[in-house]
Amino acid sequence: MRALAKEQQGRDDSEAMSAQAPPAAGCLYVVATPIGHRDDLSARAIDTLRRADRIACEDTRHSAPLLALVGAGAPAVALHEHNEAQAAAGLVERMRGGERIALISDAGTPLVSDPGYRLVQAAIAAGVRVVPIPGASAPIAALSVSGLASDRFSFEGFLPTKPGARREVFQALVDDSRTLIFFEAKHRIVESLADAVTVFGGERRAAIARELTKLHETILRGSLTELQARVAADPEQQLGEFVLLIAGADRDRVTARKERDAITL
Repeated sequence: MRALAKEQQGRDDSEAMSAQAPPAAGCLYVVATPIGHRDDLSARAIDTLRRADRIACEDTRHSAPLLALVGAGAPAVALHEHNEAQAAAGLVERMRGGERIALISDAGTPLVSDPGYRLVQAAIAAGVRVVPIPGASAPIAALSVSGLASDRFSFEGFLPTKPGARREVFQALVDDSRTLIFFEAKHRIVESLADAVTVFGGERRAAIARELTKLHETILRGSLTELQARVAADPEQQLGEFVLLIAGADRDRVTARKERDAITL
């Protein structure tokens, strides 16, 4: 019995090692990089970047210090919103020829409000294996500390730059019961909070995650009215990169209001 158990353990260990071994050459690795704190780059991500034959970067100049820090010596090529459609075809041909290509963005998980979708789509269509190397993601990091419901949420990306279009986005989501997650820029955060108060109501719960994992990281929680006042009064809270989270609508209130509206009509 001991011999059989030992043999089975050996098979299990062998299968585990096989599952952890890197895929064969000719592969696209989607590698998450830190959103601020460099220690958030995983050991697996470092190993993948070191082993890659080529690294596709949103901005090669931005990524150069990180790649140098981890000892990734493969050629870096630009893959951004303006050249992705053209660059993807060439990169797919390289992978079909056996190259291992790592895809990174300036920060966080590629494709999440960053380039990469066309390359991943083209690789899949060509039968190239696509492997996720997970790690930092600003929307998920913000949600985890927001204090808002995390069982159902919707990531909406960057808000429109124009006030009218921004309010239209908010209005389309006003009855959504999921926690809503947005990216916003420092020069529009005050105006966006004012629009949110107008559309969602000042009592709607919300959170702002600023400069996540960086030196000046700040998490503000409260009603939209409270957050608007806090940010408007403090210039420091208007600096950096922002994730805005807004609590979902109360389902019972939405149902009751719709019933009242139906009666009125």
